[in-house]
Formats: sequence, structure tokens, C-alpha cells
Amino acid sequence: MKIIVLSSLAYSLVNFRGDLLKAMIDNGHTVIACAPDRDLVTQNKLTDMGVEFVVTPMQRTGTNPVSDLVLALDYFRLIRREQPDIVLAYTQKPIIYGGLATRLANLVGSRAKFFALMSGLGQVFTEGAGYASWLRIAVIRLYRAAIAKSQATFVFNADDRKDMIALGIISHHQKVIQVPGSGVSLARFPPCAPVVLPTRFLMIGRLMRNKGIVEFLEASRLVRKNFPHCEFQIVGRCEDENPSGISRAESERLAAEYEVDFVPGTDDVRPYLAACSVFVLPSYYREGLPRTILEALASARAVITTDLPGCRDAVVDGINGYLVRPRDENDLAMAMMRFAAEPERANLMGKASLALARDVYDVDKVNLQLLGEMGLINSSGVHPQERRPSTSKIPPHQIAASSGA
Repeated sequence: MKIIVLSSLAYSLVNFRGDLLKAMIDNGHTVIACAPDRDLVTQNKLTDMGVEFVVTPMQRTGTNPVSDLVLALDYFRLIRREQPDIVLAYTQKPIIYGGLATRLANLVGSRAKFFALMSGLGQVFTEGAGYASWLRIAVIRLYRAAIAKSQATFVFNADDRKDMIALGIISHHQKVIQVPGSGVSLARFPPCAPVVLPTRFLMIGRLMRNKGIVEFLEASRLVRKNFPHCEFQIVGRCEDENPSGISRAESERLAAEYEVDFVPGTDDVRPYLAACSVFVLPSYYREGLPRTILEALASARAVITTDLPGCRDAVVDGINGYLVRPRDENDLAMAMMRFAAEPERANLMGKASLALARDVYDVDKVNLQLLGEMGLINSSGVHPQERRPSTSKIPPHQIAASSGA
């Protein structure tokens, strides 16, 4: 089959979807991957995998209707020209305008099946993000029109389906399939013993306020009052164009003010995971299931994160980490201090994280489920029903498809 994959960032095609694209190629399919930015490093990696790369210009965070219309027309022309069997889109704009373009192309002779990979509802649906109500209503209506004819919508957590129904994005009868996030490569992220002394807390994520950057900084100050030996590190790319973003200059000021080590983004987070004691993500962004948490699990790290959709799905409170109240630096600091007071907790909980990663979040299992649901397992491959991700983890997560009927 011929497959078009629509994304909003070239880097994500390799970093978040690379294993999935390779699995498609390995099953004998033709893959065209699209992004708005021409990243030569990513393009070369895709070429080496056998994936064709196409630039589809987009304003990632803008709300200009003319620009979005141009994007939809670009997608429409691409689908008409390539005549794919499947269009798979992830993140907000590719899903919306890719879904609309696929519907339009199918009206004039194309045959593409559309699948939406909802890696979280996104910033517009983040509580307290400050977006106007009219914009949220517009996004809901666009989402509804875009995925009305989709073959299936994949979601990463247990909350998104019911929330999409409540918002009016989907109806009860539409097919929604929960998968264990994007999965994590157990080979790429091998486990290692956590650092015990000094107790080092690591946060990885885009430098956006709604990822919990400020709460992490304030909590670091509170922890140091009782445990001055603790260290704190933030690894992430600056988001100058995002309304919630933190610029390079501001990150430098915050690093000096809070005595926190800021690392301005990297293509390889493994050395930082290996050098930490505990992974922390105090996000109140409307996540799907953060890839960074899965990478921490595979690396055998305990995790502190917020008790919110997406973040909480991969953490069993008190077993492989702690769930804290969102936007509450005091609660976050208390969780951190448990590890500072008893460093062995990091090792014990890290082992529980690793077991969870192996049992549920192995990227090969996740991709097998995705390919199976899209009908992309070739005749010599293993049928997805034979290797469904196990649900024997703690707590049990629903992985099977739900039609809502």
C-alpha cells in the first residue's frame, strides 16, 4: 500500500514516529512523510529508511485562516497526486486539515482511508491556557468535520475518548482505539541503575510554562532548603513562537535565579536519563501520553508527574513514582523530598518502571497493534492478534478497540 503520514514537525517523524515508519517499510509499503520544515538531518534519516519526504508549509501555532486554507489545499493536491491507500495524521493541524483534505479528495475520485493519531488534545484544551472560547469552539467543529469519516481514531490515554465525546468532537458510535502511547524502544533506551548521590531530578520537555517549568523551579527551591545536596536539571528546546513558550534569554535568567541547570535541547536524552535519580514532568498541558515518561520507564527511572490525563496513565502512585497535584509546587516538592530522604526509593521504583515498560510500552508491540488496526501487516508478518500488548500491568489499562456502541 501507499501511505502518507502528516506531521507538524520534521524532527518528530524520526524521533517519535521513526519506528512506526520503519515498520511500515519493513512490511513492504510505500511511505511518504510530510512536515512543514525542511530539516536536512531528518530528511537524510528518512531517506536512509526508504521514506520519501515532502515539505507541506504550515504555521504551527498560528490561527491565520488563509494560511490554514493553503495547508488544506496543499494536502488535497498531495493526496490527489499520490493517490494513497492510507493517510495517517498526528497533532492538531495535520489531523484537522489532513482529514478535511482526505474527505474532499475522496469526493473527486481518491480512495484514501483516513486515520487520526491523537497524541493528546493539545494546548487549546489545556485548562488555564488563556485561549478564547471562540477558538476552542472553532477547533472542536474543525476536529468533528475532519474525523467524521475516519476509519479510526487512535488515542494514547484513558480520558481522551470520553472527553472528545463530551466536547462534541466525536459521537459514541465512532471507532476509537486506545494504544499505549507511541511506545518506547527498549533497545535504544536500555536500563541502568539510577544515581543515588547526589539525588538529581531531571525534567525533559519543550520549554513551555504549561509543561510545569515554573513549578519545577519553585519546587527545587523548596527542596534545597531541606536537602541542599540535591541537583536539578531541565533539558528542552526553547519555544519562542509558542504563547506559553520560554525564550533562550529567559531560560538563562531562570537558570541563574534558581540554580537549575538548563540544557537547551538535544537529539539524545539518554545521557541525561542515565545521570539522573528521578524523572519529573509536572505538566498541566493536555498531554496524550508523554514520550519522555516512557523513555524514563525504559531507563529504569522513578517518575513524578501530575495526576492529569496522559501523564498519570504510565505511573502507579507509590509503585513506580508519585502523582502530584497540577500547578502545586508544594506537593511536587514533597514528592521530591521523599526520594531525597530515602534515596533507595529511586532504585526500587525504577525497577517497577522498567517492568511496566517491558510489559506494556515496548514500541514493537505498540506498532504491531497500529499496523494491524490499519490493515498493514503483510502476509508473512505476525497477525496483530497474536502479539497484542499485555494488559497484565499495574493498574490494568484498556488497550482494546472501543466502538462506543
